[in-house]
Amino acid sequence: MSSYSSNERPETDSVITNIVNYVLDYRITSELAFKTAHYCLLDTLGCGFEALTYPACTKLLGPVVSGTIVPHGAKVPGTSYQLDPIHAAFNIGAMIRWLDFNDTWLAAEWGHPSDNLGGILATADWLSRTAVANGKPPLTVRDVLDAMIRAHEIQGIMALENSFNKVGLDHVILVKLASTAVVGKLLGLGRDELVNAISHAFVDGHSLRTYRHTPNTGSRKSWAAGDATSRAVRLALIAKTGEMGYPSVLTANTWGFYDVLFKGNAFKFQREYGSYVMENVLFKISFPAEFHSQTAVEAAMALHHKLGQLGKTTEDIRHIRIRTHEAAIRIIDKKGPLHNPADRDHCIQYMIAVPLIFGRLTAADYEDNVAADSRIDSLRAKMETVEDSGFTHDYHDPNKRSIANALTITFTDGTALDELVVEYPIGHKRRREEGMPVLIEKYKTNLARIFPEKQQQQILEASMDIDQLAAMPVNEFVDLMVTP
Repeated sequence: MSSYSSNERPETDSVITNIVNYVLDYRITSELAFKTAHYCLLDTLGCGFEALTYPACTKLLGPVVSGTIVPHGAKVPGTSYQLDPIHAAFNIGAMIRWLDFNDTWLAAEWGHPSDNLGGILATADWLSRTAVANGKPPLTVRDVLDAMIRAHEIQGIMALENSFNKVGLDHVILVKLASTAVVGKLLGLGRDELVNAISHAFVDGHSLRTYRHTPNTGSRKSWAAGDATSRAVRLALIAKTGEMGYPSVLTANTWGFYDVLFKGNAFKFQREYGSYVMENVLFKISFPAEFHSQTAVEAAMALHHKLGQLGKTTEDIRHIRIRTHEAAIRIIDKKGPLHNPADRDHCIQYMIAVPLIFGRLTAADYEDNVAADSRIDSLRAKMETVEDSGFTHDYHDPNKRSIANALTITFTDGTALDELVVEYPIGHKRRREEGMPVLIEKYKTNLARIFPEKQQQQILEASMDIDQLAAMPVNEFVDLMVTP
């Protein structure tokens, strides 16, 4: 007995068509989106510069074959490398994500939309250098900002209602998807070619989340986005050759993405594509910490000062109650040993203990020499996490998108401090006026880590005014940020 299966070529899945229509046809007019994208560009580059001070990151950078320089290739900011756009995208993407300090989007799926800058900047720089070499005009930084807004939107809107982590897939699948779409536009792909490219992004192999979770938490989570955005550049270039695509990659019975990887469920959408995500994105400004802990760290910093005022130390603490939201418990609530920096920056207890003890939380505080302080694990053992359903509700509420945490300290003598609640981190849209000056200081600090003073000033003069920067050729902007 046999069953009949039609071999008629289906229409393109609407999810793909909608992305293509948005990328090719939608005009971004939001001044707020471009203004936020400007801040995002500076902050994202700054995060990469700080990462260049960590050998664990820099050992992965550079050409595949040592000494290779690609004529008219993309340059990697903060380095002397000039690479093909695929590997340049990996380099830039790995730098950006290494210290978990770039922007964040929290929804049914969480992620870091500025991860897409790896593919965007590498492609735009390569195209610009190639154009100039052929007597043609280069792309401008405004093209980069436009692509960033679109990549943020695709990744963020997909994430609002669709949880990839619940089926075991890592959120970098959305980096690959968004980067493929916007890089395809930069490459000048036609509508059919862009459909093909995006279909390949879904057909592709996808990362498991195991490197983000106990007991396998490890440093791959710091370069996974670089891998995803570089793969996107590769897929877009493959589509540019005229390579065919797969129109029902999502909906095909048995063999499509929904049946194989999404438990038979179709994607859901809360809103149409526009510029909502960039306008509402969350910046990590004060602390290099997984975003669900940002408000907890801010509370811990305030409580550290309170302990000092009372003449107490963490040795006087008997118990700490952490009232939090469901996503924080699912991702960063950890007991037992922490094996490496990647493990520690995804542990809410560790990220509370360090500021309570030292009055700070920096990227260096995840390293072994700090983690060896016995007071940290002693304090972690005194912590209890409890989900607050109201916090969880407000976390998903599109009108709030809070990331609330509350800490209550009880001392060994039985007395307790009033609970300290922080609902919105300084990087939240509701705290933009307070946060952006601090973000600019973070950018300046990160420039100073890599560049001599004269070069810092040249970069600042070029980058601080959005109109001036937007009109600048991409290759000239990147040239300001190379090192000998």
